[in-house]
Amino acid sequence: MSEPVEPPADLPELVEVQGPTSIGGGWHRFFELLTLISVTEFKKTYFDTALGYLWSLIKPLVLFGVLLFVFTQIFRVGSQVEFYPVLLLFNIVLFGFFQEASISSVTSVVSQEAIVRKTQFPRLVIPLAVVLTALMNLGVNLVVVLVFVFAFGVDPSWSMFLFPVWMAALVILTAAVSLILSSLYVKFRDVAIIWSVGVTVLFYGTPVLYPIEIVPEKYHDIVMLSPLTILFVQARHWFIDPSAPSAVEAAGGWLSLLPAGLISIATCVFAVWIFRHQAPRVAEDL
Repeated sequence: MSEPVEPPADLPELVEVQGPTSIGGGWHRFFELLTLISVTEFKKTYFDTALGYLWSLIKPLVLFGVLLFVFTQIFRVGSQVEFYPVLLLFNIVLFGFFQEASISSVTSVVSQEAIVRKTQFPRLVIPLAVVLTALMNLGVNLVVVLVFVFAFGVDPSWSMFLFPVWMAALVILTAAVSLILSSLYVKFRDVAIIWSVGVTVLFYGTPVLYPIEIVPEKYHDIVMLSPLTILFVQARHWFIDPSAPSAVEAAGGWLSLLPAGLISIATCVFAVWIFRHQAPRVAEDL
């Protein structure tokens, strides 16, 4: 009977081979793919339509017109708020970016199943391309918003130059939420239904249609827990009406902003962790 053959001592140690990662291929390739996909999706959205890119302006304007009528002629909330028409349009357009990006991102990875299964490329590109496409739509809409802002007599102020900083915070939060949703939907298809309800709750629970001052005291602290509330309250103070309360004033001090800040940080950290954890396994789970 022959003795078992011992393997050579110099064989390399076996290591686990990871699947395609969230940023595999290098940053240069990552940004090239991100730009290509987002620009292509932006063009496809209104391709072969009669009004083309004008639809990106018409949709928020129609919603703005309906809500302006309801909240100035029926509920009379707007009559008590300075520059209410401008504030309403401003908030609708900016929340529309968050809503469009987050809802579209839910199914973004699954809708690219054929590519995900057959091609090795940075998985992070897929949900971030959705966010960038929504950001392009927002850029078109902001042109109309600026016209309204100055047409309604809002005086320019130095705080308006802080808009890029404010916008960066909104984009980061939106991207984090989009990463979480797109990751969870791969395994849990209920996420699409849950988020369609969740984003509606956020729309009415965030001071988009109304100022923070009219929120009843017993609900005030709950509303201020949302990072979106902090952003929209501060946006009104910086860009529309400097006499309106800032986020710090509305919260009752810097310490009262801590819960919303911790929720924001936790959301971003969790988004990075879950997407990096899921990226190598996406093709297997689909």
